[in-house]
Order: sequence, then C-alpha cells, then structure tokens
Amino acid sequence: MTREEENILIAKIQNGNQALFEKLVLENQTKVYNLALRMVGNEQDAFDMSQEAFIKAYNSIALFRGESRFSVWLYRLTTNVCLDFLRSEGRRSHGSLTYMSEEDDDKELEIPDERFSPETLAEKKELREAVNRGLMSLPKDYRTILLLREIDGLSYEEIAEALALEEGTVKSRIFRARKRLCAILTTDGNFSFGLSSKNAKEV
Repeated sequence: MTREEENILIAKIQNGNQALFEKLVLENQTKVYNLALRMVGNEQDAFDMSQEAFIKAYNSIALFRGESRFSVWLYRLTTNVCLDFLRSEGRRSHGSLTYMSEEDDDKELEIPDERFSPETLAEKKELREAVNRGLMSLPKDYRTILLLREIDGLSYEEIAEALALEEGTVKSRIFRARKRLCAILTTDGNFSFGLSSKNAKEV
C-alpha cells in the first residue's frame, strides 16, 4: 500500500467507514507482532500486546494527522504498550495462582518467574544459535526472502519490489522457506516448532 493509498484509506475511516480499519490491520499485523515479540520475548504476550496496540490505534485514529506513515505512528503505540507491560510485569519476581486449601478457602500459590533465570536465558541463546544455523543452511533465495520478511519486517509488496518478483512468488517462497526452516530445526535441535503452522496462516 502506497502512502497516498494509505492516507485515502485513513481519511475514509476517519469519516466514519470504520470497517476499513481491518485493511490497516492486515497491512501491519506482522510488523507489529514482530516488534512486540522482540520487546517482550514471549509469543503469547506479543500477541496480546499487538492486539492492544491495534485497539488503541482504532480508538485514536481520529488523532492521526498523516505527518508520518501510519506504520510509524502504529510502531510508537506498540512500543509504548510494550513498555507499559514490561514496567508492570517485568518487575514481578513471582506470579500467583489461586487454589483451594484444605480449609476450603482461596489461597495464593507463589510461582517463581523463570523468564529471566539462567536456565531460560541459556535456552533462548541456544535457540537463537540453532535458528541462525538453520537460516545459513537454507538456499540463498530462501534465506534472503525470509530475513527480509521476519527480521527486517518488510511487507510482501516491499519484498517483491526489492527482489523484482511477483508478490505471489514472494508469498509462496516465504511459505516454503518457513517449512524448510522448521524441518531443519526439528531435525537438528529436536524442537517442537510452531513457525510454519502459525506463520503460514498469514500467507
């Protein structure tokens, strides 16, 4: 979507056609999710933060003045949402779980937060290294297109323009590259990886 098309779409939304907001979601959902994932480091939390960012964007779309790309404005919202989340959740060293005691009253069971434990950090480091090895073992065309999509966060249209490919070709190559990487990681590192099944739905 060009900036002109984006501005026309936003103007229609601001004039009352709010159903068109879905097009902005589809255009930006992967970039927003990837940004949130890099910030919060957890897939479920990243999904929740992405949803919250889009809700905030929807509720404040009237404030958007077009001084920057909508995506830039949306990234700012996403960043603020994630920072608020990290401030409220990241400081907690324990979680809690309510359970029924023998006296039939509710008790809070303290659960240590393992997200930043040495074991968890070591596992994340091992996973990053495995992903890097997997990427390097992909054919160059697959590796390039997957990095542009997953690391640089380019849209299908932007990738197609950069590589002089049809957009449909870009989507199919990304789908095959994800499947190939999943197979490599599962075989090499014994990972139960959801990369292809989750992301394939976006193609």
